[in-house]
Amino acid sequence: MPKALILANSSTGLYDFRNELVQKLLQAGYEVTVSLPDDLRTKEFSEEGCKVIHTDINRRGVNPVQDMALFNAYKKMIREEKPSFVVTYTIKPNIYGGFACRVLRVPHFATITGLGSTFERGGIMLKLIIAMYKIALKKCRCLFFQNDVNRKIFENHGIRARKHVTVSGSGVNLDKHPCESYPGHADDITRFLYIGRFMKEKGTAEYLYAARKLHEKYGDKVSFTAIGYCDDDFEQLIKNAEKEGILKTLPYQKDIHPYIREADAIVHPSYHEGMSNVLMETAASGRPVIASDISGCREIVNKDVSGFLFEARNQEALYEALDRFMKVSPDKRKEMGLAGRKWVEDHFDRMKVVDDYIKELTLVV
Repeated sequence: MPKALILANSSTGLYDFRNELVQKLLQAGYEVTVSLPDDLRTKEFSEEGCKVIHTDINRRGVNPVQDMALFNAYKKMIREEKPSFVVTYTIKPNIYGGFACRVLRVPHFATITGLGSTFERGGIMLKLIIAMYKIALKKCRCLFFQNDVNRKIFENHGIRARKHVTVSGSGVNLDKHPCESYPGHADDITRFLYIGRFMKEKGTAEYLYAARKLHEKYGDKVSFTAIGYCDDDFEQLIKNAEKEGILKTLPYQKDIHPYIREADAIVHPSYHEGMSNVLMETAASGRPVIASDISGCREIVNKDVSGFLFEARNQEALYEALDRFMKVSPDKRKEMGLAGRKWVEDHFDRMKVVDDYIKELTLVV
């Protein structure tokens, strides 16, 4: 029986955005082993029939001892599992899993889910990352990109696998994210919702600025909510905003649909994305989106039809986009939401993305 080994840095990320691929492999008769650093979704994977292996990953830090331990753990795992091929997601599984696959001559398939801040900051760290990617991905059978801008950046830096394919991000499960009825708030309050981590690169500072300024203009006729985890650097700013009454926060939610259902629009002021899952899911749910005009966001927005785009890192541009939305009639907002649903149906159906992966993976078995 053929076996697939999947290396990921988050059980929720793998389950929420890529489980359809796992299921497709299981249905096709593959044994599937998943390597994960946490147990938030291990029960679900086990119940589906996957073998789950716990593997510690320091997702954000650069610690040579820990990273070498990860490389050795992947080598040991591959030797023991003897997979037909290995699939990796995100930077550390891509690099250290890629190293292990290259050393052991196991077919490897990787996905670039985003570039992160290193490619913007430059310097020695960027040179190191490029060198590591070049080594790790040189023998990669297929390198999947979630947008053409990231693909071009990799290719311009000389990072090349045997084959490059651009897919529509992770796609969105249109059945799990049905189109929600647009809210008809009797209180006439416009409710903006942000979903994601509270950190600099996600535009948290810009979101807080716009929230404060719109509250000054519209008073209690506008509401801002944020759902997600808070980075230490923003903890006090978030607390201050809550005390001022300009923001409500909620921790990560397994089911965000009750909150999407109540929102008039979704705000996504990110600095960089691979392909925003938040935008795909909320657009599929029939909500207008207001997002940074960057690759990984703009592809999901039918500009000025299903949502508004604004210059990233520009707090005034975000404020102006939100203020513009405040002037849109309820009927027009509903039309924007329906247009967003149609857009993702046409361009971001997850099953089409899964088929793109299966087409490449099954070539090695």
